[in-house]
Amino acid sequence: MGEDFEATAVQLRDAYSGSVIPPLRGALEPNDADGAYAVQAINTRFWETAGRRIVGRKVGLTAKAVQQQLGVDQPDFGVLFDDMEIADGGVIPSGRLIQPKAEAEIALILGADLAGPDISRADVEAAVAEAAAAIEIVDSRIADWKITFADTVADNGSSGMFVLSTARKPLAGLDLWTCGMALEVNGALASLGAGCACLGHP
Repeated sequence: MGEDFEATAVQLRDAYSGSVIPPLRGALEPNDADGAYAVQAINTRFWETAGRRIVGRKVGLTAKAVQQQLGVDQPDFGVLFDDMEIADGGVIPSGRLIQPKAEAEIALILGADLAGPDISRADVEAAVAEAAAAIEIVDSRIADWKITFADTVADNGSSGMFVLSTARKPLAGLDLWTCGMALEVNGALASLGAGCACLGHP
């Protein structure tokens, strides 16, 4: 099985050249979380060895409606590399993306490390230094976004690029549960959201 995971990881890496690939049905069952994270870990190690630096983590599938679409009851996780960040006000290089989509997000900037399996909400709040508005540019190496849970996990959470606002706010006194966000495209409202939609609280 390890050789299959390696081959799947290479297949996903090669797709970054701009050619989409079919869903990973033959290598991973739709809800094979362990196998999918094993593939993701292989590519994460490969890219770190190649010089890319992890600067953050991403959490996806945080809305119940999206989880239901994929038939899962859990979020997915990926890593953010330094070369994925676009400066606030910068231009996104479209040539590095295949099937991009934009999502408005709340980013939490840590002031202290979090470690261990039993992390409480209080632990997270104590570790977070600031919150910022963010735009995540999700992308998929899977053709036509025909993804399962395993597809998106193996593909580093369908990661692409991200933009962090230079405006930061301390977490203390900030109500992220009711915090709202409006995403506009060329001055027209595209979507509305609130922190409470993220599995109850960001």
